[in-house]
Amino acid sequence: MRLSRFYQMLEHEFGAGQGRMLVQDTVLGELGHRTPEQALNQGEDPKTVWFALCKNQDVPRERWWGPDMEPKR
Repeated sequence: MRLSRFYQMLEHEFGAGQGRMLVQDTVLGELGHRTPEQALNQGEDPKTVWFALCKNQDVPRERWWGPDMEPKR
């Protein structure tokens, strides 16, 4: 996943304002107790960050791939 896709999906799922806040302020144990922003800035794969954020926010699994993508089988 590219970083641009991460931010598209973030905005679609949470809205621009809330999405920005989640990326900056949510500390995720799954990411080594870093925020998504810190993890991305330190080179973490955007897909790993996205899935960790989805789990933390209880996003239903069927929406983890965004509005126009299905998981590859």
